[in-house]
Amino acid sequence: MKKSILIIATVAFSILNINATNETSTLNTSTEVVTLKKENIAQVFGWKVETNKTTYSGTSLTLESAKEMIALTSSGEIILGTEIQSYLVLKAEVNAQRNYFWEVETETGSAKGYASSEDYANKMIALVASGDAVVSKMIISQPQQ
Repeated sequence: MKKSILIIATVAFSILNINATNETSTLNTSTEVVTLKKENIAQVFGWKVETNKTTYSGTSLTLESAKEMIALTSSGEIILGTEIQSYLVLKAEVNAQRNYFWEVETETGSAKGYASSEDYANKMIALVASGDAVVSKMIISQPQQ
């Protein structure tokens, strides 16, 4: 008797759960026509560097820039491996803003990262170094070309 009640309850809860998780979503029926020509395509480089402390990754618009970013992020650390991959994307999808690499060293540790604006980079430095004496800080800006 207990098993049959348990089976009936399981079936009932399963049916209720199926109905609860089915979402009705409206589909976006708008389409955009883009003619693919060579001048509408940009090459983007995705890079990744693994060091003895952590793994860093990002994107750059040139191979030289990707190599520079690998060198910047892994400075002072032992490089265990690097990887650079090339991607083709539409130029309309490429963010033409600046990237800001920030690094802060305090008496108790250090941190590195990327930001989309100089203000955000300063906020991240302040957040990481809150309550600690800053030994050095650095913000490097690079325009996307």
